[in-house]
Amino acid sequence: MIESMTIKEMYDLSETIAAELFEGKDYPWEVLPEIRDFIIKLGKSLPADKYDEVSENVWVAKNAKVFPSAYLGAPCIIDEEAEVRHCAFIRGSAIVGKGAVVGNSVELKNVVLFNKVQVPHYNYVGDSVLGFKAHMGAGSITSNVKSDKTLVVVKSQDGEIETGYKKFGAMLGDNVEVGCNSVLNPGTVIGRGTSVYPTSSVRGHIPAGSIFKNPDNVIKREK
Repeated sequence: MIESMTIKEMYDLSETIAAELFEGKDYPWEVLPEIRDFIIKLGKSLPADKYDEVSENVWVAKNAKVFPSAYLGAPCIIDEEAEVRHCAFIRGSAIVGKGAVVGNSVELKNVVLFNKVQVPHYNYVGDSVLGFKAHMGAGSITSNVKSDKTLVVVKSQDGEIETGYKKFGAMLGDNVEVGCNSVLNPGTVIGRGTSVYPTSSVRGHIPAGSIFKNPDNVIKREK
């Protein structure tokens, strides 16, 4: 097991309604096949005084803000004080955490957005998990299928991990910043507190507390 990629090293689960989803998992991507069923189970247990089931298997917190032109596909949960803006396209199997922002023309599919995540401008996020306060700059996306359609392998300097998944975008730790117009290639894992320069093409494992300038220039952030 590569310790720097484990759930414990990536996320603080104490503030998210999705915490139960990660129980018993070693790596965060292991939740991907379970997101849909988990949402349906969790949604049915949400308190009716705080959440409305606006359509079948779509739950929206009463104090969340969802713009009229947004599309909410089932199943999904929009948590308290979240904001889903004009023309957002949530295809389904999505948890949008407390205070998270899903912006104009953003597309989500099979994802978990922890609390305070921001994907505010023209982002695609598929088959991915974004940690607390992770932020994706305008136009940045997760690419979730390899061009040759083979199974995704997570690569790092410490070794490789076969995931067994054909669709797997990116895992972003807490407080990760992704610059505008960057592409996170399939199987990208970015540790807590790391920043990615704009227009980057990122793949593999980027350690926590780093600054990614390009694949040959990843430096440790100064405290």
